[in-house]
Amino acid sequence: MKEIIEYLKARYLSEKGQGIVEYALILAFVVVVAAAITQSGDLKTGVQNAFDSMANAFKK
Repeated sequence: MKEIIEYLKARYLSEKGQGIVEYALILAFVVVVAAAITQSGDLKTGVQNAFDSMANAFKK
């Protein structure tokens, strides 16, 4: 019985999935910045718009 409890703890309480989530968030951020840059011709304006849209998304 103790082995089963230890197995379940190791399986469901580990932090293996945390790294995957962090990489996914970084990738999503890069995609948003890249999309903003490609939609507008000016690099500075594109990056500024991307950061503004992300800031607005977090304010909601």
